[in-house]
Amino acid sequence: MRTPKDRQRSHRTKISVNMIDVTIIIVNWNTKDLLHNCLKSIDEQAGAIEYEVIVIDNASTDGSAAMVRSQFPNARVISNDTNRGFAAANNQGMAIAQGRYVLLLNSDTIVLNNAIEKTVDFADTTHDTAVIGCRVLNPDRSLQPTCFMYPSILNMILSSSYLYKLFPNNRFFGRERMTWWGRSDVREVDVVTGCFMLVRREAIKQAGMMDEDFFMYGEETDWCYRFKKTGWKNIFMPDAEIIHLGGQSSRKIAVEMSLQLRGSILYFIGKHKSRLEYVLACFLVWLFFVVRIPIWFLKYLLSIKKRKYNYQRMMICVKGVCRITVGGGKSLCTQINW
Repeated sequence: MRTPKDRQRSHRTKISVNMIDVTIIIVNWNTKDLLHNCLKSIDEQAGAIEYEVIVIDNASTDGSAAMVRSQFPNARVISNDTNRGFAAANNQGMAIAQGRYVLLLNSDTIVLNNAIEKTVDFADTTHDTAVIGCRVLNPDRSLQPTCFMYPSILNMILSSSYLYKLFPNNRFFGRERMTWWGRSDVREVDVVTGCFMLVRREAIKQAGMMDEDFFMYGEETDWCYRFKKTGWKNIFMPDAEIIHLGGQSSRKIAVEMSLQLRGSILYFIGKHKSRLEYVLACFLVWLFFVVRIPIWFLKYLLSIKKRKYNYQRMMICVKGVCRITVGGGKSLCTQINW
């Protein structure tokens, strides 16, 4: 007797004869070893689905592209001459994708227990869903909270206050990051975190691909917002799991990436909210940096062991104040040296 899952797989086979179920797109920048482990986990844990892998290499200098070509010959590699950013690189992959779904997967992830098959199976039963995210774990298998609310003035104030750290179970203080939620149930969310995003091709055709003005950070927020505006749902599904190391590329340029993160939030608000909200958001970020300059300067003077770290944090704030003062919010994410 066939189980419900057997019947579901049979149905999927019928609707995908000579068709790839999912195109897995991985954007890479100098994470050769992590990328190897990610691709290996896909081969071992994708499950009983038809898939293709496209690696977009953003001008890595560590031999990442050559490694993929030699050790994973079934993966397709596109090597860029410059670092085009996360959104533009994913758009390159989507432009040639053949799958019914597109999975955006970070290079610093490990796929667990047929996670991709489980997500595709879930997507096949939820036809009004544009994006599906899964349960994300830290390397020690503790929960890494993913999914969050859209940026807003209220959420920016609460996030900057760090009250969500003091009261993680409070639904008001923890509203932006949903700190009160254990990620143990299926739930409609505003934003699915970009380390693992299974996206329906029909939704992409309707809402468009990623906005390439988001160089890094914020692109998934904008994308999920546009999907929701066109009538689709964004869903978290806990049955599939991955390990996510987190920030392996951005750590190499931590100062600039911290500015990039806040600049992307301001760009999102400027794109989707009123002019008044944008001006107020710029002021809040400017104020966030201003009040922290003397704090980090004092820590820099008093600490010897962490002097370099404290100096870097201080310079993030100094650069943030200068850039917003001179060029507004978008200047935080247009002056990056790679």
